[in-house]
Amino acid sequence: MKGAKQTTLRDQVAVTGVGVHSGKPATLTLSPGDDDTGIVFQRVTADGSIEREIRADVRAVTATEFATVLGDAKGPICSTAEHLLAALRGLNVDNVVVEIDGPEVPIMDGSAAAFVDALDQAGLTMRALPRRFIEVLKPVRVAKGDAFGELRPYEHGFRVEAEIAFDHPLIGQQALALDIEPDTFRNEIARARTFGFMKDVAKLWSAGYALGASFENTLVVSEDRVLNPEGLRFADEFVRHKVLDAVGDLALAGLPLLAAYKTVRGGHKLNHMVLSALMADTSAWRVVEAPAEPARRQRGKGQSATVLPAPAFGPDVS
Repeated sequence: MKGAKQTTLRDQVAVTGVGVHSGKPATLTLSPGDDDTGIVFQRVTADGSIEREIRADVRAVTATEFATVLGDAKGPICSTAEHLLAALRGLNVDNVVVEIDGPEVPIMDGSAAAFVDALDQAGLTMRALPRRFIEVLKPVRVAKGDAFGELRPYEHGFRVEAEIAFDHPLIGQQALALDIEPDTFRNEIARARTFGFMKDVAKLWSAGYALGASFENTLVVSEDRVLNPEGLRFADEFVRHKVLDAVGDLALAGLPLLAAYKTVRGGHKLNHMVLSALMADTSAWRVVEAPAEPARRQRGKGQSATVLPAPAFGPDVS
């Protein structure tokens, strides 16, 4: 993280699609954000007026059933934010304003690829202020039945280690561990799609979920095969998508994490529980700034560069 500066978008960019659960159309507009504002969601009307605004952090999560829902005391602002959040965090976007005119972030093709493409189209610009991080200082673990999630100190950046186990011949047990950096996210994670089982469709519909799901935006699995004509994008696409979801859910720390996250049989709810447990234990983390690049040695002066430690702050995600 040495010398890292905050980033935002160079230009505005928009994507349009339908929500995987609501089935309703929405346009998502990403605009440059001011320094230290983080990721801000604005629900807008048809004429562009701002109805409500929230900063995307752990306090803004109102539900985690099948998707991550953001809102406030007045209710949800938008659902299914995790793939967009994953793209923003995966590409190291610090400050951005997200305008949305519908109830749900468009699902696009079920992955984060369309959001990565949109961010590439907008371009990123580096700001003057140093990037701030949440550094995990001690392990924080939450278990739920045979599932658990744990954040632990990790000095090399942000790492996700995911394990899944499904009683299904096409999935079974899968595991993947990666340091999350822009190139890794683009090449290994961004294209992994959300998945579901044909046997669960009727139950989801009756509960008001998956109303916008289709073969164009969901990896659909029957008892013995993948029903999508193009098949899998990765042999282990299922666990890769779990990594994608974890990156998005943990982006709600409000700042990039310096930590390793292990998730076993987890999902949105467990990810949120672990992040909430971390935030609640103020002895388990601190906010740090990226240290500046060391000054270059002046030739002929016999002087070496002096590197000052980055200042550390108390818990503050606002």
